[in-house]
Amino acid sequence: MSAPASLYRVLSRVVISSSSCRASLSSAASQKHSKRNLTSSTLHSARKEDPLEETSLTIRSLFDSKERNKGTFVAACDIFMKRGPHRRGHVEFIYSALKLMEDYGVHKDLEVYKRLLNLMPKGKMVPTNVFQIEFMHYPKQQQCAIDCLEQMEMNGVMPDTEMEHILRNLFGKMSHPVRKFGRMMYWMPKFKNASPWILPQVVPNDAFELAKMAVERMCTVDPSSTITIYQTSEVEDALEDTWIVSGQSTVQQELLEKHPPGESIKVEGPFRIHLRNKSVGYFVLRAEAKPKPPPPSRAVIDDVGSIKSWFTGELEPEETLLTQPCSVHEQEDGTILALCVTGTSGRDSLLSWIRLLEKSNPCLARIPVLFTQASPIGEVITVEPEKHHDEITAAT
Repeated sequence: MSAPASLYRVLSRVVISSSSCRASLSSAASQKHSKRNLTSSTLHSARKEDPLEETSLTIRSLFDSKERNKGTFVAACDIFMKRGPHRRGHVEFIYSALKLMEDYGVHKDLEVYKRLLNLMPKGKMVPTNVFQIEFMHYPKQQQCAIDCLEQMEMNGVMPDTEMEHILRNLFGKMSHPVRKFGRMMYWMPKFKNASPWILPQVVPNDAFELAKMAVERMCTVDPSSTITIYQTSEVEDALEDTWIVSGQSTVQQELLEKHPPGESIKVEGPFRIHLRNKSVGYFVLRAEAKPKPPPPSRAVIDDVGSIKSWFTGELEPEETLLTQPCSVHEQEDGTILALCVTGTSGRDSLLSWIRLLEKSNPCLARIPVLFTQASPIGEVITVEPEKHHDEITAAT
């Protein structure tokens, strides 16, 4: 056997052995990789099966309580707070809580909004440079805080200094939620004190108290207005037993006395006046608008045609006429003679109101009164806007 042939056999054996070693190493690596994948998939599946993982189902279960009040709402927030320092799913939890705040009656409670913002972890979301500030570091969390402030603004809840400290600890003093807080603190006090008719933060649910507040508010246009409480039981043959809150001024009584007996007046309504989140239906006694007086003639000063006024100083009769200014009750669409709120807003209660007004306005007995009620008969006091819309849709 020659030397090259023996060398070829030796080299071929080396190549075969090296290829077999490489194959065994690759198979071992693949087995190890498959084991590693199997282990990671097992951990991943175990993590998915973790009962503490936040899902929509678990968040819904926290607020699934028969007694919906502030105590149960705060208890749900405390349960979420105790789940760990990381508080995974806090953004989803806050959004779910914001949707349910009105159902629990805490949508106007500042302390509850503070508790929701305190659910976010503090420290790690504070930006460290100007680029993180302007490009909204942790945008999902910052937008969640802004939405929380938006809901406070929509419900008329004004934040305080403690709310500012919470936002600064979460996102820094130059973050977008802190800027939103600054805008709210600038505008909300202005709008809060803009109206001259001050209302309590929580208006009463009693329809009678709301009616008195509404009539007093509308009658402030005339300081001589008086508020009178009537009972329909004072009228003979009254079909409804309810109360009537009526408002009329001395100027309106004078306008009613000057009204021609042949011209009819109308009882119109109900119209709506809103007292915070409550609405009250009221009726008005309206007469047709009077024609406007002609504008005064403007004489030309340089005209020498009227020599009489030049020499004697006497003025013509049309030049001495005075135009009587209209009162606040005489509007372009008619003259308001009285207004009222009744307990039932029914036609019979309005008829009783006209009969009771005859005691202080005897001229009403000679004036025909027309009733143009535009709403269904029934309770229309303190109705929510959506419910009122549903009632109108059902009636039509």
